[in-house]
Order: sequence, then C-alpha cells, then structure tokens
Amino acid sequence: MDKTRQFSQEKKIFKFNALLQNSGWLSPAFVEVDDQGTIQKISTQQPEGKIENVEGLALPGFQNTHSHAFQYAMAGLAENHPTGNDDDFWTWREEMYKCALSVDPDQVEAIAAILYAEMLRVGYTSVAEFHYLHHDKNGKPYSNLAEMGERLVAAAKTAGIKITLVPVFYQKGNFGQEPQPRQRRFISTTVEDYFKLLDASKTVLKNYENASLGFSVHSLRAVDLPDIQITFDKGPRNLPFHLHVSEQKKEVNDCLAHCGKRPMQWLLENLPVDDRFHLVHSTHLNDDELKKLAKSRANVVLCPSTEGNLGDGIFRMKEYVKLGGHWSIGTDSHIGLNPLEEFRMIDYRQRLITNKRNTFQGDAASYLVNESVSSGRKAMGIFTQHFFETGKPFDAVVYKSNSHLLADTIDKNRLATIVYTCDSSRVLGTIVNGQWIVKEGHHQNGHAIKNHFQKAIRNLQNR
Repeated sequence: MDKTRQFSQEKKIFKFNALLQNSGWLSPAFVEVDDQGTIQKISTQQPEGKIENVEGLALPGFQNTHSHAFQYAMAGLAENHPTGNDDDFWTWREEMYKCALSVDPDQVEAIAAILYAEMLRVGYTSVAEFHYLHHDKNGKPYSNLAEMGERLVAAAKTAGIKITLVPVFYQKGNFGQEPQPRQRRFISTTVEDYFKLLDASKTVLKNYENASLGFSVHSLRAVDLPDIQITFDKGPRNLPFHLHVSEQKKEVNDCLAHCGKRPMQWLLENLPVDDRFHLVHSTHLNDDELKKLAKSRANVVLCPSTEGNLGDGIFRMKEYVKLGGHWSIGTDSHIGLNPLEEFRMIDYRQRLITNKRNTFQGDAASYLVNESVSSGRKAMGIFTQHFFETGKPFDAVVYKSNSHLLADTIDKNRLATIVYTCDSSRVLGTIVNGQWIVKEGHHQNGHAIKNHFQKAIRNLQNR
C-alpha cells in the first residue's frame, strides 16, 4: 500500500471519563479521529486500536467572539485612578490610543501569539479578532494593506488557535466628526477603501488553514450612517457581521443628538438585522429595543470582564433570555480571560440586581454552555448541530476528572460543578483538530511564544 495513503488512514482514539454532548454526558466516551483531526466516530463502546486514556471530562472548545489582541499589552496598566478625577471608558480610551500608536507589526504578532496561547490554556479553541489597527504609526497604509491582519493570522497559527479575522471599518471620530489624530491607524476614509482592505485580508487567510473571515463596522459613531448601510448591502453575503452598539450612555445620547434615534433603534430600523449580526455589548437598551433585538435572532456578544472593568453597565440578560435572545462571550480588552469566569459574571450580576438566584430557568450551566457555543460558532461563521459530530473537527477543552469536587460528582451535577467552581488549574488541556495544543498547563510552542513576547514588551517599554 502507498505510504502516503496508509498515513491518511491512520486514526487516533481518545478515551475520556465523559464527554459532553448537547443532550448530556457520554460516559465513558471514545472519540476516533483521523490524521486531520476530524471525528470519525463517537461511542461508549471500546473500539479496536491503540487508545489514549485521558482522565478527564471533555467539553466543546469555547469561542472567544470579541478580541482586540493588541490591547493585551496594556492589561492592568489603566488601574491607577488619581484622586479627584473621574475615570471612565472615555479616559481609558486615551490610554488605549497610546498603546495603539506604539506597537509595530512584530510586536503585535508577539502580543497576539501569547494572548492566543493563554486563550487556549483556559479552554478557547477559536477567536474572532475584531481588528482595526490597520496602518503604520503615521496613519499610512502598509504596502500590504493587510499587514497587521496577516500578523494576527500568523500569531494564531503559531499558537494553534482557530481565527476568524474581522477587519473593521473605522471612519469617524464620533457621530459626524472627523477622526482624531490618535485614531489615525484605524481609518478607512471611504467604503471603497474598506472593501480594498477586506479583499486584502481575504488573501492572507491562505497562510493558515484554520483562518476564516468576517466583516464589520466598528460602531454607529465610527462610520457615517449611510455608509454603514452601503457597507452591509454591498458586503459579502455569507460572512458574519460584527458591530459595537450601545456600549456607553454617552454613545446613546450622542446618537440621539445626531440622528434622533438611539443606536440600537437606528440599527433595527435601517438594517436587515438577523442571525448574521453579532452585536457587541448592547448594554443600554430600552424595552422596545430588547424585544425587537430578541425577535430578530441576532446575537449579542457579551464581554463581562471588560464591561465591568470599563464601567459600561449591565446587559439586561435575564429579560433577554426570557424573550429567547441569543448571545456569545468575548474577552475584548483581555483584562480577564477565563470563559467560566465570564459565565459566572453574567449570572451573578443578574442575581445582584434582581435579588433572585434563578437567572436562567432549569439547568443554568447547561444553558450557559449550550448557548455560548451555539452562538459563538455562528460568530466564527460555523454552523453545527452538535457539540461533537462525525465529519467535524475535534476541538475540546478537558477538565481533570480526578479533581476533588469532580471525582465523585454524579452526571446531573457535573457540568454545574465545572462552570460554577472550576478555575484554570482544573483544565487538563485543550485539543484542536484532534491534537493536544496545551496539556497540564504547557503549550506546545510556549517557550518560543513567551520569549518573543518578552522581547516585544521590553522594546515597547509600556509596562
């Protein structure tokens, strides 16, 4: 037999103590994958062949649906609040601009690589990179229009995470206002300029088989309203569309002053909002907006750790869920990274403001995982019916089944124990395309990634 063909037919078999499907746990769970990491079979019956026994509980890998990778370089650096001065999102943004104006392409790649490696360590297997750092430090386009996007894809390849690159159209400084000099690296002046950037971004995906594309307008305040409509109408029909909306009260008031509409109100009245839309934050909504948003089948992207850090406010989650609304999670500025902590923040904030414990009816942990994975995959441009299914890549986060709270926990309580009590120390490892990328806290390329990051940060001198 031809050796190449023989290799292509080789398979790997994992045995997990349990594997989570949408309908519940399979235990024990045998997962057969081919050499490409594609699932061939899932069973509770032991198959023939060499088996890797894993003392762990396999969950579907999580999706980080909103990331600004370069901002990881400033995580923790905007927490000194001088006495007598108010500090809010808008003052934080000035610190972000300083960071954005400082980094070069090599540094962005190094920062993104270690960030993506950290995401993998805590259980994310894919990331949507909401990318608006397009130009050089003088605001001039690189000879390769997608230079920065190409660096982000390269970082994802080095880290081993799947990436949906979402190049962002950023045109204005605020509603109807020209951009500020500090925003010069973000700006595409016209819709045509943005589409040239989007086309260039598409070409850099060929360097990594686990890269895909989305498209985006930064926000209503960052692009002229007619150009938002044109961008969506003339944009790709088969890609997810991402947009910041109603993050700040000032943003809502500025939008009202500019066009007589609230941001979410304008969006719902002027674009065909449906399940292709991934609307980041959506914090300050009135009753009518919340109901129409849920009915539209659009997906809200919640970033609890960043929203809390920036003082954005609290999304009306309990009401939105009762209306059948959909949502996913992202880490945005990356002040926090663990998906389980994001889930707990979503839930506990509702408990604090309602004085009730039942944010979600029934099995809260199952709801959190099911909804975040289902809508998270849509944000990546992936549509699947099941967490794990034959013919699809095997991407999983594995928790230690022998950790003290999990060792003797019955099926009914197992997922809630993971979601509500576990931290990153309970992660055995993360699998992407059937391969361990992180195991026992060690990333397969971790040493080189850390060295490149430390060199970049020392040269940046911002910490």
